[in-house]
Amino acid sequence: MTIPDQDTIIQALTAVQDPELHQDIVSLQMVKDIEIEETKITVTIELTTPACPLRETIENDIREVLLPLDGVEVVALEWTAQVKASVPREDQKVVEGVANIIAVASNKGGVGKSTVATNLAVALAASGAKTAIIDADITGPNIPTMFGLPAGLQAENTEGLRPIDKHGVQVVSLGFLLPKGTPVVWRGPMIGSAVRQLLHDVAWEGIEYLIIDLPPGTSDASMSMAQEAPIAGAVIVSTPQDVSLEDAMKAVSMFEKLDVPVFGMVENMSYFVAPDTGVTYDIFGHGGAKKAADELGIDFLGEIPIEPAIREGADRGVPVVVNAQDSDSAKAFTQIAGSVAARISVLQRMNI
Repeated sequence: MTIPDQDTIIQALTAVQDPELHQDIVSLQMVKDIEIEETKITVTIELTTPACPLRETIENDIREVLLPLDGVEVVALEWTAQVKASVPREDQKVVEGVANIIAVASNKGGVGKSTVATNLAVALAASGAKTAIIDADITGPNIPTMFGLPAGLQAENTEGLRPIDKHGVQVVSLGFLLPKGTPVVWRGPMIGSAVRQLLHDVAWEGIEYLIIDLPPGTSDASMSMAQEAPIAGAVIVSTPQDVSLEDAMKAVSMFEKLDVPVFGMVENMSYFVAPDTGVTYDIFGHGGAKKAADELGIDFLGEIPIEPAIREGADRGVPVVVNAQDSDSAKAFTQIAGSVAARISVLQRMNI
């Protein structure tokens, strides 16, 4: 029995397409190595992100084209990933040590924006991506609490803010410098200046995805960030009710005016499933964010249910994607994180 040679294997692999980029994996140079050993073929595939949501699809397609070849009995796959960096515009300054920046925003407080930002960051880190998060909600920094980090932990540090590693994520927040309960009473220009410093004065190293938890509203923080750095795109967080959706649509409009791509919209607090009966309740309505996304011509990234584990995790500093990995909300966050990473890859491919 003769096993196929490399040329035959590569030719077969040209039939496998990346589901997001819609090109075959050979022309995309995703096939990095092929090892042939008796009746076994080992293929090394390089993904554009370790958080690729369609890796299983690619794997199944590869097996489908290789296993029917004469002499092939076993197909093994090895995976690597190389995350490419976003390209800045002429008036933007590269954030040293950071490949891609993802803004998480809303135009209204209380929709769970920081919860979404936190869990997206942890989900990306869990996939193997080098991830960081900036708490740019200067006047209401909640990220330290959500990561279980005490307020003011760097207040005595003479070297300024530095990232703290928690749950695999490099975390930076102005809250590290402020004792608990200390208010930040700043005017808009000061907030914009603080965001610039958080971006450029922190020593980042090898970060593939930097999540920025923006303050609510169309503020100086959002404008400064978009003007200062190459933002790969924005995730807009809303709840189902009409007043939140109206504000979310304004946030979409703001980013479009700032020439920042909008990856899509997330519906937080989408529904509640009673644990004792299994009955689903739409406490704040349901499906409004998807309808708004359709009207705006942007993607609907997913819906996050109301689950006690989300609140418990936030209060204890253990995000739900760590605290309750099998919960519906954790699965939703993981799926959304993969979708966002995939959209970055698609945008970068389109800009080549």
